[in-house]
Amino acid sequence: MTDLSEKIEAPALTESLSAATSLGAPARPGVTPVRLWAALGGLILAFQLYVWIRWLTGPNFVRVPKGPSDPPTLMKAILLTWTIVILVGLPVGIYWFIVRPWRRERRITTDGMLLVACGLLFFQDPLLNYVNTWSTYNTWMWNRGSWVLDIPGWRSFGAPGHMMAEPLLMNAPGYSYGVLLCTILGCWIMRRTKKQWPNIGNAGLIGVLIVWSIFFDLVIEGLFLMPMGLFTYPGAIKSLSINAGHYYQWPVYEGLMWGAVQAGLCALRYFTDDRGRTFVERGLERVEGRSVTRQFTRFLAIFAACSTFFFVFYNLPAQWFGMHAESWPADIQKRSYFMMGICGDGTGRLCPDPALPIPARNSATIGPDGKVVLPPGVTLPTIVPFEHGH
Repeated sequence: MTDLSEKIEAPALTESLSAATSLGAPARPGVTPVRLWAALGGLILAFQLYVWIRWLTGPNFVRVPKGPSDPPTLMKAILLTWTIVILVGLPVGIYWFIVRPWRRERRITTDGMLLVACGLLFFQDPLLNYVNTWSTYNTWMWNRGSWVLDIPGWRSFGAPGHMMAEPLLMNAPGYSYGVLLCTILGCWIMRRTKKQWPNIGNAGLIGVLIVWSIFFDLVIEGLFLMPMGLFTYPGAIKSLSINAGHYYQWPVYEGLMWGAVQAGLCALRYFTDDRGRTFVERGLERVEGRSVTRQFTRFLAIFAACSTFFFVFYNLPAQWFGMHAESWPADIQKRSYFMMGICGDGTGRLCPDPALPIPARNSATIGPDGKVVLPPGVTLPTIVPFEHGH
């Protein structure tokens, strides 16, 4: 591993914010952008902790079983091996990006803060199913369901033991240093592009990065993580997917959405001022207090930017695609470990389909026999007759 995490702090390897006017105008007197971003980051972090505590202490912290199907031996071997690799890599990442720079400089670098911020992005991972379930994880892997039913306003169907299940041992550390490493790689691509075409503008540079990120996501997700059985997109629009009809069908718009997120993270890290500060840290010198206060303010601002990129570029458009999800392929429905117990064989619930209304947590559903099935305690509404005359 090279010293990219340190080199990016140096002005010579970053793009001056004075040249990156498209990323924000100079702060007006009396306005401190870092405080605004930090306030947003504090609200987001408080909300995440609230939801996680509700999940950990409530009835939804239970395993979603794999069901009667058993993954192929090769799939299980790859998933187990990859989980071990991810877990072993976490302490290495913590040492390299936080402990090592701290021992050298007595401060947390931008990469150290991104390591923690990207790890906290894990909270948003299941939010693509907020309105309708169109993505699933392999429940053969160790899980305790997820926190989705503890998020206020959650619409998709779910119940303890039957819900979006997060493979915690892989995804939690994977989001942390895995996303950071992809961001570092993206910044390297930007530097190489700038070296090859010195006159390229910021918009062109980000455009190149988005194209690269889409291709990279296709390779990592579409050609590796999905065939190895980590997750699926059963509700993907087939005409916009590669390998449509298979359990590893990869929607092209997944690459577009994540490519935009990755581009945002890379731009945050790449475009810095002469002090190595990102655009959300402007005004940090005007923050009063001890060093720990300034560092925490800086972290919250960076975390807010990362969270905003994920939410705006991925989870908001994902809701539209969720509402236009197509029928689930048989190649997925026949494998209970991909179904998360929310629909299909043995559940009495049909899987999401364009021919059916989008099911909600407490809504009626259409059973396999075509009849309406009401949840316990729920009654159908009645028609109120018009009032005639005066």
